[in-house]
Amino acid sequence: MTLRIYNTLSRTKEKFETLEPGVVRMYVCGPTVYDKAHVGHAMSALVFDIIRRYLEYKGYRVLHVMNYTDVDDKIILRAQRENRDPMDLAEQYMREFDRHLEDLNILPATFKPRATHEIDQIIDMVQGLIDKGHAYVVDGDVYFRVTSDDDYGKLSGRKLEDMQAGFRIDVDDRKVSPMDFALWKASKPGEPAWDSPWGPGRPGWHIECSAMNLAHLGEQIDIHGGGNDLIFPHHENEIAQSESFTGKPFARYWVHNGMLQFSGEKMSKSLGNLVTIEQFLSAHDPDVLRMMILNSSYRNPLTFNDDVIAQAEKALERLYGALRPALPHADLHSGEQVDALQHQTEITRAKFEEAMDDDFNTAGVLGHLFALVRAINQARDAGVVAEFLSPAQQLLRSLTSILGLRLEMKDEADTLVATEPFIELLLDVRKELRAQKLWALSDMVRDRLKALGVVLEDSKAGTTWHWE
Repeated sequence: MTLRIYNTLSRTKEKFETLEPGVVRMYVCGPTVYDKAHVGHAMSALVFDIIRRYLEYKGYRVLHVMNYTDVDDKIILRAQRENRDPMDLAEQYMREFDRHLEDLNILPATFKPRATHEIDQIIDMVQGLIDKGHAYVVDGDVYFRVTSDDDYGKLSGRKLEDMQAGFRIDVDDRKVSPMDFALWKASKPGEPAWDSPWGPGRPGWHIECSAMNLAHLGEQIDIHGGGNDLIFPHHENEIAQSESFTGKPFARYWVHNGMLQFSGEKMSKSLGNLVTIEQFLSAHDPDVLRMMILNSSYRNPLTFNDDVIAQAEKALERLYGALRPALPHADLHSGEQVDALQHQTEITRAKFEEAMDDDFNTAGVLGHLFALVRAINQARDAGVVAEFLSPAQQLLRSLTSILGLRLEMKDEADTLVATEPFIELLLDVRKELRAQKLWALSDMVRDRLKALGVVLEDSKAGTTWHWE
């Protein structure tokens, strides 16, 4: 099956074809570093890490850019409140975010530019837009002239005349149109500033990404990604200024992830309803957050609550449980269970690729992986030998690794494996309870184990168990 990706620009799934054979140029908007990053930031980073990993699995070389906005009104205001240098403040939170990305097993971007290191490129692009008649200077500020872009609004589906009509108050009467946006901001006393042809100042938010795209990936890219809250105005403005500057289509595929929602609202600093990455990782395994995202469509909003977290933890336990070794006295080399396991192993990789090729349908992928998990557990409980269990388990490790899960690491020192002797001990106790016809106590052991995700199956041959 050919990989198809949902393109926000066309609002359809499109066949994925790159500008250069075998190479993917992918730019993903990173954070503005003025505070601790929250799990919503992690969601976007994880989504595009999963996409990148699958593209690399498909044989592409992925050139991945994730930027940092390290000069911004929010950074300046916080630094002023704390009587700190804005650049030091930004550096602190950049380093912290880098550590969190590593903790979450997110592959490092090929390039991680920051706005303050790209000032020359930004100034060149702003000047180019002025020279082409797409921008104008007012008192040291430079604005993009939106009416110079005939198809402004094509990404968000908004019409310029409707947007202009929605402005009741012109917040800056120096602008030709209220929709015009800042490319360069004249400096105010005490703010970071760089010299430019229009006087000392700093870049506007939107121009940073266009200039960094141009500097590190070229005039055209394959994928531009970010949260769907960036579609307007940020990505809309990126398209306008980039295509006005180069005269070429900017990004072939616009890919947007849904927002992480807390109590029905988008998680954000401004709403005060965030959970920081640091807080989450202090209480949960990093793979739990990745599993939460895998269990949903990346384009949909994802609810963040204790139930969703618990479901992700339970799903991980099921995956870990499938990596248990064969039973000590396993002796089954053929038969229905062996055939069923081999069949499921043979079809799982194809099913995995089929689901991922359908716009990275990770929820569908997990369905196929858990079908493999069931086949492994049933075969193990039936006494199938390691010779036939191992290929299925290796495939499970391989496919989950493509998704960025670290089952290999978990398998080496997993607490679930360490609990197996205790489960076996409880089974011996339960066997004695049943022999004494203490059925209520026997059932209590069974039910308490089930609540912990351990399923007991009684037969004439004895009792076996597996992770639910």
